[in-house]
Amino acid sequence: MNLNEVRAVVTGGASGLGYAVAELVIASGGRVTLFDIQDAQGQKAAQTLGAAAGFQRCDVSSEASIDAAMQAAAAAMGALNVVVNCAGIGTAGRILGRNGPMPVDQFTRTIQVNLVGTFMCDRAAAVIMQHNPPGPDGERGVLIHTSSVAAFEGQIGQSAYTATKAAVAAMTLPIARELAMFGIRCVAIAPGIFHTPMLAGMPPEVQESLGKQIPFPSRLGKPSEFAALAASIITNPMLNGTTIRLDGAIRMQAK
Repeated sequence: MNLNEVRAVVTGGASGLGYAVAELVIASGGRVTLFDIQDAQGQKAAQTLGAAAGFQRCDVSSEASIDAAMQAAAAAMGALNVVVNCAGIGTAGRILGRNGPMPVDQFTRTIQVNLVGTFMCDRAAAVIMQHNPPGPDGERGVLIHTSSVAAFEGQIGQSAYTATKAAVAAMTLPIARELAMFGIRCVAIAPGIFHTPMLAGMPPEVQESLGKQIPFPSRLGKPSEFAALAASIITNPMLNGTTIRLDGAIRMQAK
């Protein structure tokens, strides 16, 4: 699939990794609908990206919200052939914290947003993509998951987050195998430490320290580098059913 043919939904697209993906797709001639729960920020992001961008307020923890937004996005763009799942939360907390045991609803909320939300977006998109006219090799669509290096080296306090990111990576292959009959690919990206709005709020010395932990290049990852890998996945039909680490060779320590 060429980038100028892309009609994509990017969840969590109002900022960070998702916004960078949208920016690259649009610069390459494609169209994007941003999904985000942040209404004002989402509207502003779409306006900044220009006429090829749209916005749908979407809560990825809600099946009804996802289904309605996905149908609206496909109608607005005239098609839907790519979904990039970037929406997620990074709730941290120890099982036995200073204030007592971790509330179970904190764990289940993380699962609902990061894991179930990704599954529901894939599901809603596949319902539409299965009817796309086939391209070269019979391709009809691409689903991209955002996992994390935490899926492999989860740190103390990341039990909920790690569980979701490991599961997102693990379900990539069975989804790819199942949807192969429809010509829909599924690939996951497992980024390391990237310069996102969450990290931008940290003191500069903390950001510098985190960057130095990365063997090479010894800096935080750039959202544009995540977007470049997403573009490679979209355009290379042999990338399917796998999880790709994008981390500068970092291996996270226990804490």
